[in-house]
Order: sequence, then C-alpha cells, then structure tokens
Amino acid sequence: MLKLAFRNIFRNRSRTALTLAAIITGVTAIIMSGGFVEDTFVQLRESTIHSRLGHLQVFRQGYLEYGQRDPARYLIDQPEQVIAALRPIPHVKEVMARLNFSGLANNGQADLPILGEGVEPGKEALLGTATTQVAGRALQDSDAYGVAIGEGVATALQVKPGSYLTLMINTPEGALNTLEFQVVGVFRTFSKDYDDRAIRIPLAAAQELLFTPSVHSLVVLLDDTDATDKVVGTVKGLLGKQGYEVKPWHELADFYSKTVALYKRQFGALQFIILVMLVLSVASTINMAVFERTGEFGTLLAIGLRRREIFKLVLVENLILGCLGGLLGVLVGVILAGIVSGIGIPMPPPPGSNIGYIAYIRLVPWVLIAAAVIGTLAALAAAVLPGRRASRLPVVEALRHNI
Repeated sequence: MLKLAFRNIFRNRSRTALTLAAIITGVTAIIMSGGFVEDTFVQLRESTIHSRLGHLQVFRQGYLEYGQRDPARYLIDQPEQVIAALRPIPHVKEVMARLNFSGLANNGQADLPILGEGVEPGKEALLGTATTQVAGRALQDSDAYGVAIGEGVATALQVKPGSYLTLMINTPEGALNTLEFQVVGVFRTFSKDYDDRAIRIPLAAAQELLFTPSVHSLVVLLDDTDATDKVVGTVKGLLGKQGYEVKPWHELADFYSKTVALYKRQFGALQFIILVMLVLSVASTINMAVFERTGEFGTLLAIGLRRREIFKLVLVENLILGCLGGLLGVLVGVILAGIVSGIGIPMPPPPGSNIGYIAYIRLVPWVLIAAAVIGTLAALAAAVLPGRRASRLPVVEALRHNI
C-alpha cells in the first residue's frame, strides 16, 4: 500500500505540486503569523520590564492597596538588610531602591502636579534600556540635585536641560519642604501616562525632601526573564513572613496583561482563518485529483481491491503529501522569516505609548512543530470525504471514465 501510494504521488507531478503548494503556503503562513505574534509579546514584555518595572518588586505588606492614602506607613525602614538578603539569590543581577513621592513642580511661571521617584541612577541605567533619552542625558550618581523629567512634563512646563525646577513636597509629618533642581535630561518610557507626570531625582535628594532614610520599594533586575516566577517564589519564602509583599512584573503591568489578552484573541482569529483556508485549499486540490482518477479507482476495484483499501490508499497518499508539505513548509517559513527579520517591520506605537518599534519574525520551536503537524493533519482531514467517495464508486460507472 505504501509503495503504491508513493508511485501515485510522483506519477502526476503537476497535481502533486499543486497540493504541496497549498500545504506549504498554509504552513508558512502559520509560521510567519505565529512568529510575528511571539515577537510582539516578547518586545512588549521586555519594554514593560526595562522601562521602569523591573522583573519583580518588594514592598511593605499593604503598600499597593493602601499606600496611596498613607505612604509613610509602608516605608521599608532598613532597605540595606533586605538588599543584602536578595543579592545572593540566583539570577538576581541588581537590586535598586526607590522612594516615591507626589507634589508640585514649579518653573517660576506655572505649577504642575507630578509623581516623583527617588532613584539610584547608576543602577537604574542597567534597568532602563527601553527608556529613550529625548533631550539632555540620563541622571547620574554625581547629580546631587539634578532631575530627569518625562517628556510630558517638559512639554507642560516648557523646560529643557539646563532649566531649573522647584519641587514642593509634603513630608510624612505634614510639613512643606522645597528644593531646587536643575533639569539634566528629558526621557520617554513605554507609557505615555507615566511620562506626562514623572520626574526622577537621586535617592539621597528624595530622602532629604521627605526627611526619611527609608524607601518605598526595592526593584529587582534579573539576568533571565524566564526565571521570574522561580525567583519570586524564592523571595516570597525568604521575606513573606517578615511583612513584605513580592510582586512580579506581570502583576504590576495591568496594561501589558490587557494588551496581550486583546492581541491573543485577534491573532487567534487570524490563525483560525489561515487554518480554514489551508484545509479548504487542500481539500479542493484533493477533490480534483480524486475526480480525475475515477477511472483508475474503478480499475482497482474491478481487479479485486477492496473498497476500504481504496479509502486507505487515498489517506496514505495525502498523509505522505502532508508530511512532505509540512517539512517543506517549515523550511520555506524559516527562510522567509530570516529574510523578513533581516529587513524588519516598522510598527507604530502600541496603545498608550509614544514609542514605535521594529518587529521581527521570531522562530519558536513549538510554532514550527505545530505548523508542520497542522499541515499534515489538514492534508489528512481534507482527504477523508474524497477518499470515502472514491471507495464507494460503482465499479461500472467508474470504469466508463477510462473510455
């Protein structure tokens, strides 16, 4: 049966080529769309992490829920001890402290409500690889009273590098404190809403403004994003009983979760359409091939081949075509993905962002395997009805096609 199936496949090369072309096109489309989707998710994930969130953050228990009302109650009083406990954990690359505050920024002409962060500039430079410097330079450890501002803040207050801003902040005790800072740079992150209100000053200056040696959060940068959940489990076991709360980046990035859910549905619908088109195109070519071979099937039935063997022959032929088409489709898809990735696909900024990006076709092993399997199964499924019809042909009617 297998030998006969091979002979039938290569006997009519044009018909075989047509069927293979349909399978290869469908498999290639699945690889291209799946690789594009995967690259979109990976770039969105890394941009979210390396804009400002880090891979995970450590807070006092209750800070995320109640910290906006009374942030002074949820300060980490001895951050050095917690940092020392986090550093030896495998995959931990850096731990940075942050002190959050809100207040008013004044340029001498207007006030703007701001959301500020006291940061450690040297460490933040390792994290903020997805942050774009629009003007000036990044904040440095030597900038005792320097300030980096979001693009929206710079636009609203009409300030630029070299300008001065006065920050007015309420201390935890309720007193009003002010300090003057010089703008060193304007930045743009992945989130436009954040850039419209964000400023960053050195951690020591923020602690001076708030009259506190404490911090609100510890941001952990890892050397491998895939290790996030493992490290989160380790940190929770280490700090959970000491009154600390540990959150991975994907729980802090509500925007990312909603965007991925939206894209998954959209791309899932697209891939379903590709699958339906693949099955229909293969079924069309197989139907045509079976109709053209009606006389041949009549002859096989006349010489004693059983009907179930005719059905099996059609299935085996298309299974071979499916396997061959799946492998060739993977090869074509990999080559085409390499060509497209070498050129790049310019993409507009995602919703809520100011930053566009260059998309690529990412080769993911499970996508390649799934595409090959889908191509094979599509060819097999498309052969079921034509095979049943061929096996049920009346012998006399079928033999007339040989005349």
